[in-house]
Amino acid sequence: MDADEEFRWLFINDYPSVVRSTYLVLHDHARAEEIAQDAFVQLLRHWAKVSRYESPSAWLRRVAIRLAVKEARRDQRRLVLTRRDHETPGAPATGGVTEVDEELVAAIRTLSPQQRSVVVLFYYEDRPMDQIAEILGCTPATGWVHLHKARKRLGVILEAEVHSDVD
Repeated sequence: MDADEEFRWLFINDYPSVVRSTYLVLHDHARAEEIAQDAFVQLLRHWAKVSRYESPSAWLRRVAIRLAVKEARRDQRRLVLTRRDHETPGAPATGGVTEVDEELVAAIRTLSPQQRSVVVLFYYEDRPMDQIAEILGCTPATGWVHLHKARKRLGVILEAEVHSDVD
């Protein structure tokens, strides 16, 4: 398989999951697609080097998540400025999320971008913490701290016991 075919194969296989992951960080499907496309553009620019990596997919996901977190932080800053001037309108549509999940999605939206990213990568993509740390550019210990704080916050918001899995 030549380099173009390898890139095409990676795009076909990874694009949908990259869009889903970035959507779960941003909560905006159109912007999630833009971020995914930007990540693939960066991958293409660096393809000669990245194609030799053990997992080009992990590099791509790291870039996409970092771009999504950066965009989410921008949104938070804009929201703070907007709230100072106006009352914020209702939350955006969930983009096809079921009613059962709407409460969870709303709770996840309250998390910081880093916590949202860890939750998405750990629970939605079922990635080990070592990979999550590599994607987010932090240590595994920091990743676990973000996950712990996110679980606590979600437990409070959803009024669920954090340690109820012992039943």
